[in-house]
Amino acid sequence: MRVAVVWNNDMTGVINRFGQPCPQSWPVGTCGQTEERVVEALQDGGHETLLCEGDKGLLTTLERFMPPDPQARPSGIVFNRAEGIQGAYSCTHVPGMLEMAGVPYTGCSPLGIGLTHDKVITKRLIRDCGMPTPNFRVMRSGTENTSDLRFPVVVKPRHEECSLGLHLVHDPAGLRLAVEMIVAQYGQDALVEEYIDGREIHVSLLGNEELEVLPLVEFDLSERETRLLTWEAKYLAAVQPPKICPAQIGSRLATSLRDISVATFRACQCRDYARVDLRIDRSGQPYVLEINSMPGLSMHSAYVIAAMTAGHSYSSLINRILDVTHTRYFGVGIPYTEHSQMCQTLDNDSQ
Repeated sequence: MRVAVVWNNDMTGVINRFGQPCPQSWPVGTCGQTEERVVEALQDGGHETLLCEGDKGLLTTLERFMPPDPQARPSGIVFNRAEGIQGAYSCTHVPGMLEMAGVPYTGCSPLGIGLTHDKVITKRLIRDCGMPTPNFRVMRSGTENTSDLRFPVVVKPRHEECSLGLHLVHDPAGLRLAVEMIVAQYGQDALVEEYIDGREIHVSLLGNEELEVLPLVEFDLSERETRLLTWEAKYLAAVQPPKICPAQIGSRLATSLRDISVATFRACQCRDYARVDLRIDRSGQPYVLEINSMPGLSMHSAYVIAAMTAGHSYSSLINRILDVTHTRYFGVGIPYTEHSQMCQTLDNDSQ
């Protein structure tokens, strides 16, 4: 099968530089490493691959790589890793283009991505379906009434990911400064939510109608002065907290975390794969922080660590995501070729 891995690396492929640009999420020098590994994994699965930009030329590139089929069946599929270039809800841009062009792709629809990349909407959806999430307010100045919130609070941009712009503040003065910085730097509202002091657990999900819950991953924050997963704590090797997988959690609480995560996946219209981030407070009460509808797939990411703990190799995980997507579109998995069967045998031998 022809599989195009779509990402955003070169930010020049636009008509005008206009609107809010996407901030740089990844450490300098690491951009592209994951996408190249995804391409290699798909090649291990016997697929013909192309790594291409999710910019204004995307549809022309795809039409050359996967020409229309005479029987009107899609002639290829996109493994979507594009986060957009600029403008509002940039992560929805590539899925929107693919929907219009009739090209199947992994992951959420524009609706699902839009819902999960608006942290406020996500929290409202979670709360409306009865799932626990920290109390919160949306702020634009930092001087709004906070009588219904308990300090300390976490302040973060409404639409960003990777913990960009994340602050932990302990008083109204710090709150005002944090909100002003987010509005000025990111051009968006700030989400202010009560800080949950406790354990941080990430729950990885794979599938659609039948969801597989992968082993739980805990970020061990016990030795950190600030028990918070900042951008630096996520992506700078020198300060990353240890990851424990499977997390050492009692069976009843683990079941609750799985159930809450599945309900969050459903409420937020997710597809194929996602990761739910939760906190467990000192009394054992879990809270959903957010859901990532396009979780990181680097070798050190929580999603990949969970999958490998479950018995996947990196190649088998990537090809499993593709197979789940193919089943969602066409009702059946991808037919095995002789080459992909051989790769599966090698995966089994390596475990």
